[in-house]
Amino acid sequence: MNNWFKRNSVHFAVIAVFIVISFAYVFSPLIQGKALYQHDVMQAQGSQKEIMDVKAKTGKAPLWTNSMFGGMPAYQIWAQYPSNITTHIITVVTTVFPNPVGTILLYLLGAYMLLSVLRITPWAAAAGAIAFAFSSYNFIIINAGHANQALAIAFFAPILAGIILALRGKYLLGASLTALFLALEIRSNHLQMTYYLMISILLLVGFELYRFIKENKLQPFLKSIGYLAAATVLAIAVNAGSLWTTYEYGKETTRGQSNLTKHTNEPAAGLDRDYAFAWSQGISECFTFLIPNAYGGESGTDALGTGSHIAKVFEDRQVPADQAEAYVHQLGFSTYWGEKTFTGGPFYFGAGVCFLFILGLLIVRGSVKWWLLATVVLTMLLSFGKFFTPLNYFFFDYVPLYNKFRAVESILAVAGLCFPLLAFLAVQEILRNEDKKFIFNKAKIALYITGGISLLFILLPDMILSFKAPNHQQSIDSLTRALNNDATFANSLVNALVQDRIALARHDAIRSLIFIIVVFGLIWAYLNNKLNATLVSLLFVVVTLADMWTVDKRFLNDSKFIAKEDYKEPVKPREIDQMILRDPDPHFRVFDLSMGNPFQNAATSFFYKSIGGYHAAKLKRFDELIDMQFSKSINHDVLDMLNVKYVISTDEKGQARMQNNGTACGNAWFVQSVKFAKNADEEMQAISSFDPKNEAIVDQRYKNFITEKGVAPAAGGSIKLVSYNPEHMVYESGSTASQIAVFSEIYYDKGWKMLIDGEEKPYFRADYLLRAAQIPVGNHKIEFIFHPNSYYAGEKISLAGSILLVLALGGAAYVENRKKGGEKKTV
Repeated sequence: MNNWFKRNSVHFAVIAVFIVISFAYVFSPLIQGKALYQHDVMQAQGSQKEIMDVKAKTGKAPLWTNSMFGGMPAYQIWAQYPSNITTHIITVVTTVFPNPVGTILLYLLGAYMLLSVLRITPWAAAAGAIAFAFSSYNFIIINAGHANQALAIAFFAPILAGIILALRGKYLLGASLTALFLALEIRSNHLQMTYYLMISILLLVGFELYRFIKENKLQPFLKSIGYLAAATVLAIAVNAGSLWTTYEYGKETTRGQSNLTKHTNEPAAGLDRDYAFAWSQGISECFTFLIPNAYGGESGTDALGTGSHIAKVFEDRQVPADQAEAYVHQLGFSTYWGEKTFTGGPFYFGAGVCFLFILGLLIVRGSVKWWLLATVVLTMLLSFGKFFTPLNYFFFDYVPLYNKFRAVESILAVAGLCFPLLAFLAVQEILRNEDKKFIFNKAKIALYITGGISLLFILLPDMILSFKAPNHQQSIDSLTRALNNDATFANSLVNALVQDRIALARHDAIRSLIFIIVVFGLIWAYLNNKLNATLVSLLFVVVTLADMWTVDKRFLNDSKFIAKEDYKEPVKPREIDQMILRDPDPHFRVFDLSMGNPFQNAATSFFYKSIGGYHAAKLKRFDELIDMQFSKSINHDVLDMLNVKYVISTDEKGQARMQNNGTACGNAWFVQSVKFAKNADEEMQAISSFDPKNEAIVDQRYKNFITEKGVAPAAGGSIKLVSYNPEHMVYESGSTASQIAVFSEIYYDKGWKMLIDGEEKPYFRADYLLRAAQIPVGNHKIEFIFHPNSYYAGEKISLAGSILLVLALGGAAYVENRKKGGEKKTV
């Protein structure tokens, strides 16, 4: 045991350094007892509020919630999946380490594992891990609150490590590790990132296949693929519950088939192309890989303070400095000038890393280099989206599942791993190659390329880029109108803004050039025996950390943390909320127009059951309803059928005001007539103007669910909600004739079942997206229970898969230990 610790002492030292770095990055706010404020996490808290309230009360989280969009499955909001072993692994990490320490540590450890598998010496591998972990996008998404995406990216590297081990002949160990980390990747529940990783893996397998064929070793390749295929199946089995429910739910969401064929902007299948490509990486924006502020950094005015060119324009007009800053903010100026609507920051891979990446292309040999290069090129081309249509439209239209994802620029997260991998493979080549003249000559070429680009940005930035946003002239025109038609002042301000953008790019170009020269100097010092291998590797750690850390602090810094009491209650009830919450009947819905777009904001869900919300995968029918009944004007009949009792808006002074909707239909009601529609288009047209309290619009496919006496116009009777749980609702009815009841609950037939007096009965869809059923004469107890087989059967498969995964890992550890014991005896 002592020998084992001694052999691995350097690895333990590296891990210790990683822990220190992870805590040090957020040390100051953590010791002050603060928590990281993340916008999307706040939105998630709102969407999860009802789920967590029920969980706290009953001990079980419901699989359905009515907190958003009238009601939706909780699978993509918050679900437990307790039979999945990876659920508990992630819970341990997030519980032991404060946010975002655990995520940073996972970035570092996963990348270090991969670099070690690639046989890079420990401290050089540590430097490479830091380069990946501190890639700016990885911190920007932490700041934004994309926690699942960050976790998914963190597991990229160890998955690749397992695959490479299997391809090298460590079949069981490699396959077991691949199964573990792929299972964790899938459990992170960001299928877009997993999909992008799979593209890179397919390229890796392709290059390895070529190498094995060339070396006439096809049989071991096929054996490794067999093991990896088994690992993939095992990882899928471990996540059967989440994957099955996601697959089932996905077909009913905005990612699935459209129900409408006329008068709609919805695509026939998948996402709308313009929506999917809205966040495409501008082609020349890739200069930010090397120079972070080449495109002005993040959206906003943070860099336009005292001393900026734009501030000077105000000063020349005798405007006080503090007032000038307020004007800059009010007038909507932004240092970012690229093609995206807005951005949280650039993709910065590190100046030193870019230098080493170019050097790696020149000195590293083997299939791994070509795989990394191919991945970088392909991910860059795909990130261009609408700016490189031949490839991207082909992928969108023909490559399976590609049209299910949006914000294609995020595929550069894969390139963010490839850059440091090849960069530090180059470092390893430097450390072991005895042809120092060859290395030095290639290093000079890399210096000329990266240093030359930086120098051009320093000397002639406006000859490389325009520094003018696509809407440059429109900005001048609108600013002129805002300044009482003072075109001279407007032009002066916009021209000053362009100069500020140039200054930001020039400053960062100087910065990048310094880091490039420092890294080149380290290589020169090593090649000239001024530094030994260990010392130069340690200096790479320091230089890489200094480079990446200082840029990341622009986006994720101490100002992003807030007091924990504010974090626990990010949205405080307003006076108007307190008034509405006094309503003795809590089972109504609210439509809140007072906080911007209600369908992009989950704040309302902190207090009410909302028909708005914030989610990228809402049900397709509800999304179509938004498009057809709310985008141009608000359809009051639809508000009534959704049981919207209160509408919150703003008055002319911007103050929130409340309107009580007295015509809301309630939780359930009997209708007097049924109108059948031929298809979804007719249904949508019919609900554009109808009386939901007395009339139900039903697709003709459900005619068999209604008997001839199913509608009794003057039968009277009553039906009411008597017990509420998001996944178990109980109603009581009484009538003198069989009648059609409509429930103000969203229709979703993948798990909901209806019981009348304990016996399961059929129900159907009415009014485009609500539930309806024929209720027999007399007094009855009606229950709607959400019990999706995809979840419960999936959990059983997950449990079996989790057990097999533990056995596989244990078996791999045993086999590896025996092999090492046998090697010692041989020696």
